[in-house]
Amino acid sequence: MRFIIKIIITALAVFVADFLLDGVHINDDAKTVIIVAFVLALLNIFIKPILIILTIPVSIATLGLFLLVINALMVKWAAMLVPGFTVEGWWAALLFSLIVSIVSSILEGLAWRESGRRRRELE
Repeated sequence: MRFIIKIIITALAVFVADFLLDGVHINDDAKTVIIVAFVLALLNIFIKPILIILTIPVSIATLGLFLLVINALMVKWAAMLVPGFTVEGWWAALLFSLIVSIVSSILEGLAWRESGRRRRELE
């Protein structure tokens, strides 16, 4: 259940990022937004940890800033895998990943705080 909520939150964040950025285009289809969120989740679960381990020296040398490049790479790969989702350039991918991360964090914080409040009311 928690995974489904995270996918929905990420889909909302993807929609916000699409609205804010000119270099990112998603078909006006909710199905495409959810597929983008799901593909990003799968890439972040399976591929991103491998890339992080392989690039530890570069990440240390750049004080962790190389992780932003890895995030942009995940977005570019998602754009290659999902029809109807295009990202024009690396800067758009980087900004997209930053916006999705920030909006997701805010929405997840609100969702989990609300679920904690409901649990206390039930007790």
